[in-house]
Amino acid sequence: MGPAAWATIIILLLSLFVLMREMAPPDVVFLGGTVLLALMGILKPEEAFAGFANSGVLMVGALFIVAAGLRETGVIDFLGNRFLGNVKTEQVAFLLMAAVAVSSSALLNNTTIVAMLLPVVLDWCRKRDVSPSRLLMALSFLTILGGTCTLIGTSTNLVVQSLLIKSQLQATTAAEKLSLQPMSFFEIGYVGVPCAVVGTIYMLTIGRWLLPKRKEMLEQLGESRREYLVEMVVSNECRLVGQTVEAAGLRALPGLFLIEIDRDGTIIGPVAPRETLQAGDRLIFTGIVSTIVDLKKIPGLIPATDATYEVSTRPQRGRVLCEAVISPTAPLIGKTIKSADFRAQYNAAVVAVHRNGERVTTKIGDIVLRPGDTLLLQTDPHFFRAHRNNPDFYLVSDVEDSRPLRHDRARIAIVLFVALIGLMAASDYLKVDTMLLCFAAAGLMVVFRCLSTAEARKSVDWPVLVSIAASFGLGTALQKSGAANYLAMGLVDITRPYGPIATLAALYFGTMMLNELITNNGAAVLAYPFCIASASLLEVDPRPFIMAITLAASFAFASPIGYQTHMMVYGPGGYRFMDFVKVGVPLNLLMLIVAVILVPMIWPFHP
Repeated sequence: MGPAAWATIIILLLSLFVLMREMAPPDVVFLGGTVLLALMGILKPEEAFAGFANSGVLMVGALFIVAAGLRETGVIDFLGNRFLGNVKTEQVAFLLMAAVAVSSSALLNNTTIVAMLLPVVLDWCRKRDVSPSRLLMALSFLTILGGTCTLIGTSTNLVVQSLLIKSQLQATTAAEKLSLQPMSFFEIGYVGVPCAVVGTIYMLTIGRWLLPKRKEMLEQLGESRREYLVEMVVSNECRLVGQTVEAAGLRALPGLFLIEIDRDGTIIGPVAPRETLQAGDRLIFTGIVSTIVDLKKIPGLIPATDATYEVSTRPQRGRVLCEAVISPTAPLIGKTIKSADFRAQYNAAVVAVHRNGERVTTKIGDIVLRPGDTLLLQTDPHFFRAHRNNPDFYLVSDVEDSRPLRHDRARIAIVLFVALIGLMAASDYLKVDTMLLCFAAAGLMVVFRCLSTAEARKSVDWPVLVSIAASFGLGTALQKSGAANYLAMGLVDITRPYGPIATLAALYFGTMMLNELITNNGAAVLAYPFCIASASLLEVDPRPFIMAITLAASFAFASPIGYQTHMMVYGPGGYRFMDFVKVGVPLNLLMLIVAVILVPMIWPFHP
């Protein structure tokens, strides 16, 4: 193995280390690694940045806009808010959620589905007194399972599709061109659907039994699913001035507890029911979202961190509450809310803070923000649209449904989406390029005003696209330097005595483990060269290996950092790291067994 191969492996391992330690976001890591390889001469500049012109990457970007069109016209909200209906039991809700999540994520990006259903599920859990931890992890898992049923179910499938297109163009024989032909719309579903069925059965039985049960704080403070710390100031105009805590009704709100009163620097706590409230008192509460909403309805109680708060009711009519989960890439990390100047940066006031598994006792303004902190924000109605794709936040969701939607364009959006799905499904027969179909649908969404041009731009998750595009450079370097071939030779030497099925299982397992540590798209791109090299050494068809790693790159259930949707439900569900290990490891192994059995049957090693 030459110097170029060693350098490529070192850069790859360094990139993985940085990602595992969360020292930098994936887009920066992959782009930095690719640029470094180009500077060292291992990659030509056009090879390093070829991923940015890749059809699969461009298709993912177009689908972001299509999904945004459905969201802006209210189609997604309409369907999501009705799928639970009048369900009264957890068992029935679980069954309905499984049916909706798996089927819808086969046609829409799973991140979109989770973002749509998360507030709906939380609201149902609150009304039915069911712990959200019983449903939210399953929601994330089920959407991932559904995403492997069609070509467009997840961006991973599209990334592998683009790799196949590139490999076919480079193939020299008719047999190679045949084995490396692009996937049809339902091809991955030949194994993806059985995996989804088996995985859904597991989640409905064993998985559901393993899910934690952490009750929402309605009666006991220590059992809250999201225990927020909220700090309010009693203004001069507040009707509570001069009243006792008990008379003011601050002890009667369910799920709310008055921890202490800060009166000109003097801390009063525990607070007696007969304590009289004075103007300027800073009241520190812990409570759940629904009761904080009730608290904010009391005239004259204002968020302590919002110096520009309007006390009169008229200016507040346009203000709503939003929840936002801070991501590791946010510039807020390590800063206090006061020093971060949150209001000026995001045009929003922090009303309350939730930190998963930890009771925050610091004053709101003095809290040092960490990744995963959930902020309850008072914003204008446009905050959700402006920041839902902001990389500073994992998830932004409305507490109150006040944002204006383009309901008059809903039918047009549905027609465009149905037409897109139908044409993509028949693209092999119509000989139409699927990337062009996606761009046509995205463009028509804007033309017919299902969303504005600005909203279309904001809907594209640029860090995700950069991560995918830049990771192609690392994959190319593995092939070009000979590192992939060298490592594949070691893998084949170990598994050769047991046949190509053992090699396939090893590739699947390695991709699955890689997927738990880095992004799913990055795992697919990095594993792809090993498929080609292993098939060449074994003198078998590479397609079963490619299909195996496509599935493995999507199935990451054992770690909350393994998939973006896991992080979206991690805080709201009150989960701990080991919850994912306990439920996810058996599911990972089950998917490995199903894939290793079915893949060689559908795509033989010797066609």
